[in-house]
Amino acid sequence: MSTTNADIELLRQLRDPSRRDEGFATLMRRYGRRLYWHLRRIVVDHDDAEDALQETAIKVLDKLDDFRGDGDLMAWVYSIATREALQTLRRRTSLFQSIDSLSDDLASKLPAPANDGPDAALLLQRALLRLPTTQRIAFNMRYYDEMPYEQIAAVTGKSVGSLKTSYHIAVEKIKEYLKANAL
Repeated sequence: MSTTNADIELLRQLRDPSRRDEGFATLMRRYGRRLYWHLRRIVVDHDDAEDALQETAIKVLDKLDDFRGDGDLMAWVYSIATREALQTLRRRTSLFQSIDSLSDDLASKLPAPANDGPDAALLLQRALLRLPTTQRIAFNMRYYDEMPYEQIAAVTGKSVGSLKTSYHIAVEKIKEYLKANAL
């Protein structure tokens, strides 16, 4: 994927000190909501997602000169956001603990099921939190954000083949979880 004409104009705005505020507002209008939900699906907690989004915005502005424009702007911003989300999770772990071990802690932040039984969306979220973090991120970007594998590869730095495998394994694990915890 490559930078679109709209993204080229956005980059011009962001790099021009007199138009930077306008460019930042455009960036957040264009990508802010998607980024928030991407972050929220990784860190689960609203406040953590908001903090990671704010850090993402700061880093995008700080590292703007590093973006050469030969790639996809959205993928570049998503990669910064993903790193921020993972950093948020790492801050919750001890030195010898993997972020994958946080699944129970993250699941506890999900809303309680309604009185009339488990909610399908909530059950899916619980299934996702059982996945290793890399599989969960690949699944989220493919399923929720409807990103092509090439764009996910640009975000994660993983090969298309490994992402397809991760997605397939994630789907199988989710199916097993849903079957075992059926509504």
